[in-house]
Amino acid sequence: MVRFRKEGVRLDQAVAEALGVSRARAQAWIAEGRVRVGEKVVEKPAYRLRGEEVLVEPPEERPMVVPEDLALPILYEDEDMLVLNKPPGLLTHPAPGVYTGTVVNALLGRYFEVEEAPRPELVRPGIVHRLDKDTSGVLVVAKHGGALEALAGAFRDRLVFKRYLALTEGHPREGTLIAPIGRHPVERHRMHVGGIAARYAETDFALLATIGPYALVEARPHTGRTHQIRVHLKHLRAPILGDELYGRKSPHIPRQALHAYELRLPHPRTGRILEFRAPVPKDMVRAWEALGGVWPESLALETV
Repeated sequence: MVRFRKEGVRLDQAVAEALGVSRARAQAWIAEGRVRVGEKVVEKPAYRLRGEEVLVEPPEERPMVVPEDLALPILYEDEDMLVLNKPPGLLTHPAPGVYTGTVVNALLGRYFEVEEAPRPELVRPGIVHRLDKDTSGVLVVAKHGGALEALAGAFRDRLVFKRYLALTEGHPREGTLIAPIGRHPVERHRMHVGGIAARYAETDFALLATIGPYALVEARPHTGRTHQIRVHLKHLRAPILGDELYGRKSPHIPRQALHAYELRLPHPRTGRILEFRAPVPKDMVRAWEALGGVWPESLALETV
């Protein structure tokens, strides 16, 4: 809602100047009854102001999620599904205030039509699951509604095998951790073991290598809670290297060193089990080597 006073000018001109919009848009708002002069709604754009207070209530603008030509490294594609190797730094779908540069922007136009949603962050065509912005690795996208339903069901029914790799500060206890995760009671942008409305969360951990206080860890989550691996590793006093939300900044890598390395799931049409691996990004390998470690030859690396 915007208030101002003007004298000796047309109402549409005054509204356009005060709110930095075109005369045509100002006229549309006036016609819609969104402009009051004094205490009365005035629907005449040519009304000449005499110093009265003008109150404008512009409509809420809904940012559009538009198609973008972004490179998406593809691991697999058929008529039903798409499997990506998501780079770090790329959001899976729009978030409040961030409506460009996401996987969804890349999918729109290439695979999907632009769609309407109550909020831009709800535009998620084909998105079956998500990875955090700074987590890299295997990401599955459904190409149509039937595939989306089948794949979402596989994740929901825990028919999907997920294997992540992480570099940690500290050596987490090996084995299975069952620790419910909910919203942090004070810092609402964080999750917390035993937080508000905590839900069952289960992750298997194994140490693949260690160097001093650091570790190369394999994580196999059985559930899909928000930030699950990051929160569970913090709970085990071995936060992920570079994770500023649950640990601390690292000079060796500018993001949390977490990579969705492997995914096995039933094909949405045939039910045949498919297996995908995303080569480990060079930034994680360099970070491990900077700490004094040697990357295991058994784990595939990025070649580009």
